[in-house]
Amino acid sequence: MSLTTIRENFLTHLGAEIGKVVASDAYFHVSLLARLPDTLRRSIDEGISLTSLTAGSDFNVIRIGLSMANMSLLDYPRFFDEAFPVLKRSWSVDLDQKKCRFRSYESSINPPILHRKELLIARDHPRWEVFRQLTDVAEQIGLFDDPARIGFRQNFEALIKQRGYRLSDHELVPIANHEPEDSQGASSSGLIERHRTALSRYSLSAPIQMLSRFGFLDGTRSLFDYGCGRGDDIRGLKGLGVDAAGWDPHYANEQPITSASIVNLGFVINVIENLAERELAIKTSYSLSNEILVVSAMLSNQDPVRGVPYGDGVLTSRNTFQKYYSQAELKAFIDRVTGNDAIAVGPGVFFVFKDKDQEQRFRFARVKSKRRTVPPRSLARPVARSPAENPIVKRKTNRLELLYERHRESLDELWRLCLTLGRDPVRNELQELQQEVGAFGSIAAAIRFLKETKDDATLLLEQAASSRADDLRVYFALLQFDKRSPYSRLEPQLQADVKAFFGSYPGALFAGKELLFSLADVAQISSACAQAAEQGLGWLEDGVSLQLHTGLVERLPPILRAYIGCGTVLYGDVTSADLLKIHISSGKLTMMKFDDFFGSPLPRMIQRVKINLRKQELTIFDYGDAYLEPYLYRKSRFLNEESPFFAEQVLFESMLDELGVFNFDGYGPNAETFNKKIDEMRLVLDGYRLIRSKSIPSLDQKCGRYLTFRELIECGETQAALDIENMPLEPESFNAIFDLASHVIDPVIEYFGMVKLTFGFCSPALASKINGRIAPKLDQHAAHERTRRGGHICDRLGAACDFLVEDEDMADVVEWIIGNVRFDRLYFYGSERPIHISYSPTPARQVIDMIETSGGRLVPKRRRIGI
Repeated sequence: MSLTTIRENFLTHLGAEIGKVVASDAYFHVSLLARLPDTLRRSIDEGISLTSLTAGSDFNVIRIGLSMANMSLLDYPRFFDEAFPVLKRSWSVDLDQKKCRFRSYESSINPPILHRKELLIARDHPRWEVFRQLTDVAEQIGLFDDPARIGFRQNFEALIKQRGYRLSDHELVPIANHEPEDSQGASSSGLIERHRTALSRYSLSAPIQMLSRFGFLDGTRSLFDYGCGRGDDIRGLKGLGVDAAGWDPHYANEQPITSASIVNLGFVINVIENLAERELAIKTSYSLSNEILVVSAMLSNQDPVRGVPYGDGVLTSRNTFQKYYSQAELKAFIDRVTGNDAIAVGPGVFFVFKDKDQEQRFRFARVKSKRRTVPPRSLARPVARSPAENPIVKRKTNRLELLYERHRESLDELWRLCLTLGRDPVRNELQELQQEVGAFGSIAAAIRFLKETKDDATLLLEQAASSRADDLRVYFALLQFDKRSPYSRLEPQLQADVKAFFGSYPGALFAGKELLFSLADVAQISSACAQAAEQGLGWLEDGVSLQLHTGLVERLPPILRAYIGCGTVLYGDVTSADLLKIHISSGKLTMMKFDDFFGSPLPRMIQRVKINLRKQELTIFDYGDAYLEPYLYRKSRFLNEESPFFAEQVLFESMLDELGVFNFDGYGPNAETFNKKIDEMRLVLDGYRLIRSKSIPSLDQKCGRYLTFRELIECGETQAALDIENMPLEPESFNAIFDLASHVIDPVIEYFGMVKLTFGFCSPALASKINGRIAPKLDQHAAHERTRRGGHICDRLGAACDFLVEDEDMADVVEWIIGNVRFDRLYFYGSERPIHISYSPTPARQVIDMIETSGGRLVPKRRRIGI
């Protein structure tokens, strides 16, 4: 059964408007459990029982495969509080084999995040509308355009910033000219300095990105930036080949003010304290625009209001003014001044069209179906530990904050050092920092201040100390293989470490020896491998091995790092390989090198080295002449979310799974088999993507499982009689014919047996020789072929054929197709006559019965069918 059929059956089984379907999986919040059909609920309850977890407290989101062979229980602790909640823990359950695999993301700096939360809860949930509005805005500004960039926190946060926005609770707000954090009140230093609100930008502003998103910056229109600030948008647009200019009263007042196709009034009116001047700015910019005026301003829910009241806004300590609008207030203001109807395209961003035809095209385009085939967090600011309501505590907190601000740079550097060392630094580790922090009073006083005021200081220091101690244990374990230096010859930092973590040098050596001896304990090795897999450090074959990328080795539990370290005594630097396999019970390590590990989603192995730790033996296997280099499938298993190109790799593997034609159990298909199958499916590997082929195949190449291209191209009576060259010229036509065979003809043949093709692809040359009623512009027989002017012959695209199933009532065949096959248009001519059927990327599922009148004329009648 195809993935498409599985998906449709599952959705029917699941019921309308319950959950979110992504690729081959469905997701929903546990609050929907009671609304699920009984059969689906029983499968889920069975999976939950294998984990002994409690819905709601241990996990709150369920993912189940459309085939219902596997599921995951996902814990998003701040599901309702975070706009895009972070995954903390997951339990993957194999419902067939009754097995469960646990994974924790608590220590990850780039954990997975969740989108489109409204799809996971019921429409009557009080938070549904808030979540839906967030999704709508995210789609408006293009956050979901590239699935490879949105699945993990770091990538997504960078994307939001790149789009010119920032996240505030459940709202995406444009990065405009908001004030810095230290702007607390108004200053008395003179006139309002509007120019100080201008930002230095390193990417295009939100309104300019909106223009690009909707296709208005294609180089055919000029743009004038009225109030361009420092001119970063103009420079960026010119670099893209856009005719752009601008004027600003402070930074570019010598530039001429000119009309243009598009005029941008970007975050200008909110910094003008005089209402009449704001209106003049809109009127002037509107008069300059020939097609579109873009107006943007800060909204009242986008930034906390800082400063003191001034007019209808606030005056800040930097002598700047800010007027914060509501979305409705901003639209009403623009409408009133321009006398036109402004269209909201994002929070605080509006388009005003002068050409009403263009406006309507724009409005329609927006509603048309658009189908499309850490670093670590910055250091925390010191916080008060007592209730802020106490006036004495408030004064103390203010003093602490002032003290911190005065010595911020040196204190932050000291705190970083403490967390790096996992202990208090000694004098020779401070260097010039000692003099800088000395202004605070003393190093000891500075460290005490940090421990007392830093958020989660105790926990962070405990984690740092534990990590440092583990590093040292591994170091002293591997030191057993070398000639040991006396304590007096240890470098000063190691001496300080020994004293702080072990008390003495003999104590440190004993800890290392103890760790080394533990490598003989298979149970400890097995437990450490399971712990590593739970932290996302590699792929665990239970009881057999742990495989991971060598870049993750330093994060493994100490016993595994020592295990690998013993292997490097023979092998050398572990990072010279790409993957390593820790054999749990045999005392072996395997190191693997690949030709382009991070550059390709399917790297090829070029060398494998097996190390026997017990026998101190090393065996090398070079691939090439003697061996056919195998592909590495499901590479993401050996990485984690912080690895380079991880998101792209996961998306690529999802695309392979959706094809539904490969079995990746074991080592998966050999490279020759994989390449042949991909080629047959008219696909090409392009970086981390599978794209449609642009080649012209042999007519005798397979087209789907049962036919060849020749059979679908040379099947018409006229073509056979006249021997007309009927070859498609466009590669996309071959792709469309393949899709027709795969999605429509193959399922029919599997169920009814071989079909008799009576008409397939039709070139313009063949169409000109066919007598009778044909409609090349509508019937899709021309696939993706083009006219002499370059347009498609049939704008419906896709491909079509006519066929008959001999010895079958074609009415029965049609009924089966309606219930089991995705198709575009189907024409039924009678029980003993061929049907016409097509397939396109956007299947319309239209069925037309051709009714013969008493006069012998065929009249089309649209049949109503279920979706």
